[in-house]
Amino acid sequence: QVQLAESGGGLVQPGGSLRLSCAASGTIPGSYRMGWYRQAPGKEGHERQRVAHISSDGHINYSDSMNGRFTLSGDLAKNTIYLQMSGLQPEDTAVYYCNFFSYLGYKEYWGKGTLVTVSS
Repeated sequence: QVQLAESGGGLVQPGGSLRLSCAASGTIPGSYRMGWYRQAPGKEGHERQRVAHISSDGHINYSDSMNGRFTLSGDLAKNTIYLQMSGLQPEDTAVYYCNFFSYLGYKEYWGKGTLVTVSS
C-alpha cells in the first residue's frame, strides 16, 4: 500500500504562483510513476486532467495543455514531488490530486486532493 500526503493549495490572485507538494509513504516499489492530476469544480464525474508525472527513473512528462507554466520536480530519495505553478489563471482553479502508479502489480493510488483557487 502507498499513502499520499498533499500540501500547498490555497487562494492566489491571477498571475500568481503556488507550489504543491506530495509525499509518498508505505511500501514504495522500485518502478513507478508519480504525478499530478486536476479536476475543475463542477467537473466531478469527469475524467481528471493529467498535469505531469515523473517516473522512478527521473523522466518527467508534461501534458501538452499546461503551456509550460507548471514545473514538476522530485526528490525521489524522499519519495516526494513538487509542482511549481506560475502565471496562474482562473481556469487553473481545481482540486489537484497526487497520483502514484506502481508498475508492480499495476496498482494506482490517489491523494485526497488539495484545492487551488485562482481569483481576484
